[in-house]
Amino acid sequence: MSSVTQKKGFGAHVWDYLTTVDHKKIAIMYLAAGTLFFAIAGFEALLMRIQLMFPESTFISAGLFNELLTMHGTTMLFLAATPIIFAFMNAIVPLQIGARDVAFPFLNSLGFWLFFIGAVFLHLSFFLGGAPDAGWTSYASLSLYSPGHGIDFYILGLQISGAGTLISGINFIVTIITMRAPGMTFMRMPLFTWTTLVSSSLILFAFPPLTGGLFLMLVDRMFGANFFDHTMGGNTIIWEHLFWIFGHPEVYILVLPAFGLFSEIIPVFARKRLFGYSSMVFATILIGFLGFMVWAHHMFTVGLGATANAIFAVATMAIAVPTGMKVFNWILTIWGGSIKVTVPMLYALGFIPSFVAGGVTGVMQATAPLDYQLHDSYFIVAHFHYVIVGGIVTALFGSAHFYWPIMFNRALNPKLGVLTFWIFFIGFHLTFFVQHFLGLMGMPRRVFTYMGGQGWDLFNFISSIGAIMMGIGVIILVIDVLLSIKSEPVNRRDYWGDGRSLEWAIETPLPFYNFKQTPLVRGFDPYWIEKEEGNKEGMVYAEPLGEIHMPNNSILPFIMSIGTMIAAFGALYSPWGDQVQAGTATGAPAVVSLALIIGGLGLTIACMIIRSFKDDLGFHVTVAEIESIEADLANYRATGKKGGNK
Repeated sequence: MSSVTQKKGFGAHVWDYLTTVDHKKIAIMYLAAGTLFFAIAGFEALLMRIQLMFPESTFISAGLFNELLTMHGTTMLFLAATPIIFAFMNAIVPLQIGARDVAFPFLNSLGFWLFFIGAVFLHLSFFLGGAPDAGWTSYASLSLYSPGHGIDFYILGLQISGAGTLISGINFIVTIITMRAPGMTFMRMPLFTWTTLVSSSLILFAFPPLTGGLFLMLVDRMFGANFFDHTMGGNTIIWEHLFWIFGHPEVYILVLPAFGLFSEIIPVFARKRLFGYSSMVFATILIGFLGFMVWAHHMFTVGLGATANAIFAVATMAIAVPTGMKVFNWILTIWGGSIKVTVPMLYALGFIPSFVAGGVTGVMQATAPLDYQLHDSYFIVAHFHYVIVGGIVTALFGSAHFYWPIMFNRALNPKLGVLTFWIFFIGFHLTFFVQHFLGLMGMPRRVFTYMGGQGWDLFNFISSIGAIMMGIGVIILVIDVLLSIKSEPVNRRDYWGDGRSLEWAIETPLPFYNFKQTPLVRGFDPYWIEKEEGNKEGMVYAEPLGEIHMPNNSILPFIMSIGTMIAAFGALYSPWGDQVQAGTATGAPAVVSLALIIGGLGLTIACMIIRSFKDDLGFHVTVAEIESIEADLANYRATGKKGGNK
């Protein structure tokens, strides 16, 4: 994805990625890390489904089941879906708005490394005494009394990772507001850029409550405070409020960019402008706004009272309206279009009914009396997997096929893509459709086994077969990705032939500065406009060819993230923790614990000070260098031979 067309050694490549601030390389790292954690979380889900395949199974123990359950949910939402969404944000948004990088490239790198180090820290729990086991929501009534260090790994890992996500969210808000190309007004921005802006704004407001709640939980467990201990004057319900004030917007943080990705895919393969663009923008903003007003629908059975339940029920029903507007707009975009059924379009066509099914069962939950019956049953598991898998995972898989030519200058195999889609899609519906009925038949979620003869056996067996099919689908996708490495380079712009926005106007492989001249945007779907007018270059320019200012690479973000991990280990093994005092967890001597905390935070702060005092002004790419790079790239596209220019 860079214009560096010479061969480098392995060590040079590693150093390049450790220090890079290039949004395109950071996108690749987010994609690789997210895929790794997606595979881990999927494997955890498979183990759980194998355990539940037959009644009274002893495949895994109750304790391990709770750990797998907790890590599956936490990993999928925080460490798989979020980073893969950020991969597409990083790779595509700067190209869509005509920018050469994000507003704060250094912070972009720091955001990634904090996320990755936090995720690795959390997964080390499996090897250091046991993973968290209180569910992905980690309700205080369970987590305060969980023995061992599992919950401490959860708290500290999510604090570090969440800081990275928050930094990245702020970065994208500033990038989209301040770095759009001339002529790119807000109402000319592609839908994916709009959803990224709204999603990043949700991150800005949703993550602080989680951070605050995790901090209170940390103090409860580390120093014996009693914020959530009802026997000592605390309130365990406060954790539920803090978690869900974050937790429900988190669903929209993930699903809005998924909506945006489908709003890019559908017009390209319907060969038609997106229907109702301004209403789509309005619906996106409204979903973001209402997303903060529905959190207590997760808590209808807590006993908040009829008034509170009614208010949140009405708000939950209301949020279905802008979502419904989007569905009708997608259908009307397809309606009357000249449809090309490619792999990304297959995912888009599969997404619409699947997500609608998830949305409809969500509106059912909004009815508080019905929710009393369905709460904590498998109906809920079916509902949110229809939203998450049917809405978000389909978007990620479809977009991987759609944007692979831009990100890697390679194309994924369409035959393997179709095979992946059908195996995964059929497996997904087999897995979760029957779980609605399991819930209606009374099967509680989060149980590690069940007695036979209750009418649950067949549906659990079908569900587990579906899960295995989903696993096979993902394996075929991974094989497809590996095969693409050796496939022919794409070496052209507009791979699909019907691209509409600026990212399709640049020839691949992309130069590291993206645009040799800043493009001029003359309307919505700027690349389509230029193609209609016969402009072979795909864009008109707002400036003559001149020097380009680019940021320097830096190792500091990586070192700062390592510092937070060292400090987290100090806090984890604190000798003052409740579980250490109770003898259910091991602690380090006070001197060691404090040394790690002070040393780790000291390393991070030292890096901040170095960054503050060092005037890192970046570097300039001269006109001669730009012309040389462009000539090299043109030669590579024509002959396939790599040049020697940096």
